[in-house]
Amino acid sequence: MGAFLDKPKTEKHSAHGEGNDLRYGLSSMQGWRVEMEDAHTAVVGLPHGLTDWSFFAVYDGHAGSRVANYCSGHLLEHILSGGGGADFGSGSAAAVEGVKDGIRSGFLKIDEYMRSFSDLRQGLDRSGSTAVGVLLSPTHLYFINCGDSRAVLCRGGRVGFSTQDHKPCNPREKERIQNAGGSVMIQRVNGSLAVSRALGDYDYKCVDGKGPTEQLVSPEPEVCVMERAAEGDEFVVLACDGIWDVMTNEELCEFVRSRLQVCEDLEKVCNAVVDTCLHKGSRDNMSVVLVSLPGAPKVTEEALKKEEDLDKYLESRVEELLGRFGDEGVPDLVSVLRSIATETVPNLPPGGGLASKRSVIEAMYNRLNPHREEEGSAGDLEDPW
Repeated sequence: MGAFLDKPKTEKHSAHGEGNDLRYGLSSMQGWRVEMEDAHTAVVGLPHGLTDWSFFAVYDGHAGSRVANYCSGHLLEHILSGGGGADFGSGSAAAVEGVKDGIRSGFLKIDEYMRSFSDLRQGLDRSGSTAVGVLLSPTHLYFINCGDSRAVLCRGGRVGFSTQDHKPCNPREKERIQNAGGSVMIQRVNGSLAVSRALGDYDYKCVDGKGPTEQLVSPEPEVCVMERAAEGDEFVVLACDGIWDVMTNEELCEFVRSRLQVCEDLEKVCNAVVDTCLHKGSRDNMSVVLVSLPGAPKVTEEALKKEEDLDKYLESRVEELLGRFGDEGVPDLVSVLRSIATETVPNLPPGGGLASKRSVIEAMYNRLNPHREEEGSAGDLEDPW
């Protein structure tokens, strides 16, 4: 179930890119976990002549990072070989089904291939990984999910689609687990694993007489296809459960939309998502990939003005709170945060709330109180609200 550090590791790995009429950004943070087990893939322009296709994915490893890291570098090639490359075609109904078959085949192939690795075969490494991704063709979006990471499409200003988490308590998943001789206890497979589909996890894939998709844990992805809407499609978010533990689909879509109206840098937007989730109380590794489509919101003067007014308001409140000290001395950062949290603050980013401004408040506090005693950053502190 994972062990935790005394304080979070807040350094981020972030990147960005563009091509095929889209832009992307990504960010990941180890957070409170003792190990970083997440990985990701971001490829614009695919081999086998699929130069106008792109692929993005997030992998949430557990019991180690071996499987997640291998999948980040090799799942795409298994998917493309699973579909024969040329079968990915033009967007006709037959071609779409060919792509879906190639994706499923690729997952089963990489899962069987990794089983041959000596450390996994001998039980020296018992890691597994979820996988959530989106394969973009010029005409379609292929959403791919295996586990409890999640993909969300923002279309027309609201959640247009989201993948469904594969949890052991889901009736369909529970039936498969029980048919394979297992049980669901404390919402986990055999009381241990919190996801019912994953790559790796070979301890749960050794039931004699059962095929790979009939085991306690299945490597089969769910693949959902949507035709692209040139004007309505705004962005796709892929994220591990360290993000979804503290934000709903609607909250994350609203928050990302609000950030895109004040910032063109997708890395910074993704960093803001990760920071906000840390401040909302996430204790897990956190990874997010944001794929911005042609219909995404643009920076507006109105949104920039509201953001500027919000920052000025917060600065005035921090300054006022610091100016109130008497015999008790200067209030510490947590006291300042708690005080502001009791107020109605205008123009907070939807979905992110005051947590999305915690780093800003901390920076203001440090600047306005230069003689403070060192007390750790806001990211190191217990949740003040």
